[in-house]
Amino acid sequence: MKTFVYEKAATPEAAVADVTVGAKFIAGGTNLLDLMKLQVETPDKLVDISRLPLGEIEEREDGGLTIGALVPNSDLAADPRVIAKYEVLSRALLAGASGQLRNKATTGGNLLQRTRCYYFYDTAMACNKREPGSGCSAIGGFTRVHAILGASEQCIATHPGDMPVAMRALDAVIITLKADGDKRRIPIGDFYRLPGDTPQIETVLEPGELITHVELPAPAAGKQLYRKVRDRASYAFALVSVAGVVSVENGKIASAALAFGGVAHMPWRDPAVEAALIGQAPSDVVFAAAADALVANAKGQGTNDFKIPLARRTLIACLRELTETR
Repeated sequence: MKTFVYEKAATPEAAVADVTVGAKFIAGGTNLLDLMKLQVETPDKLVDISRLPLGEIEEREDGGLTIGALVPNSDLAADPRVIAKYEVLSRALLAGASGQLRNKATTGGNLLQRTRCYYFYDTAMACNKREPGSGCSAIGGFTRVHAILGASEQCIATHPGDMPVAMRALDAVIITLKADGDKRRIPIGDFYRLPGDTPQIETVLEPGELITHVELPAPAAGKQLYRKVRDRASYAFALVSVAGVVSVENGKIASAALAFGGVAHMPWRDPAVEAALIGQAPSDVVFAAAADALVANAKGQGTNDFKIPLARRTLIACLRELTETR
């Protein structure tokens, strides 16, 4: 591991002032430390934010929640308000990792997980995300866990998270503190970037910008669900996951919010999928139309071609459960 300077931040304002070029924030460290050990991440300085007063979950006047960036995943999943009003989020968190990791991993850090692409983790392999312009060894390689949507000729990696997929379905808003002291409110749908020609730029965060909170709006009506399809039941990243909130009124689908993990560079949400459902009576024909919309532009890379029919089947199964259709 490369030698680095370590500092503890006393306030959020001090933290953003300390993170200059070549520095990184560290909280739980469940992803960053692994990457540092492998020389994938080589910061000159770590600014420890783990003691900042950002570890509370507060109720909002509109019925939603404000979640501090340092709330551990285990605490968030077990919070009675989250279980009662945001079941999809609690389920996603519990599906995300081992209990030990959930105790350390934080809300803000979880949003910023980096891909688990094999080639990104192997510094002997070309990776445009790790070293821009070097190429993408994944293309033409073993691609079982790689993207079928939103990829580019520069990168076919996927976002590995579970919590962010649920938050995408819940229309979360990310609150940040910038290096100049200004605050930003970023809808989660605008937070992540597709790879395009710059796969190394994964979010819209500016240098030194710190996530301080996540806001969840009042929960939408309807049944909630999170389903994760993976190679093994414990501690594995999603091949395909679905976070859904769907309501049925008077025999028709009144609202639908559906987000997908394991299929793209970001938590994926396609308005065409929801448009195929809203106003329709639940049926396998309608569900198939929504699934067709999901994979309309999907492209496999050989060893991940199976993800396309898997995504269709998983969505249809989830919609049956969400609408209680047999």
